[in-house]
Amino acid sequence: MKNLTMILFLLIIVSFERLYAPQPKFPTIYILEKEPVQPFEQLWKAICFVESSNNPLVINEEEQAYGIAQIRQCRIDHFNSLTGKNYDLNDCLNPDIAKEVFMQFAKKDLEMTAKKWNGSGPMTITYWEKVRKYL
Repeated sequence: MKNLTMILFLLIIVSFERLYAPQPKFPTIYILEKEPVQPFEQLWKAICFVESSNNPLVINEEEQAYGIAQIRQCRIDHFNSLTGKNYDLNDCLNPDIAKEVFMQFAKKDLEMTAKKWNGSGPMTITYWEKVRKYL
């Protein structure tokens, strides 16, 4: 009987607390994730598919583009200058390093990031359409 009284007492307190607690001006949404939300994760996967069909060891000899995300020397040089690291193109055959390089440049929104990853000019529109299919 003592336990039942205690449970009822706690239920009443919790109910009153909810009734009289200040309510937020905007609804609060709680998302329970095992890992932090990565807004560019799906874009990364789509770009890897478009660039290399998810093959981390592919090398495009003509463009000198390496790895799963087809990273070129100018991109790795830019990355190294921003981060102080000293990666070379062969390091880009490691998918974890390629992803680190990609995420360094993933900014603003998905479309802009994809287009800038591809380069510049009118071909970026076609590139974005290919990537968008896999998002």
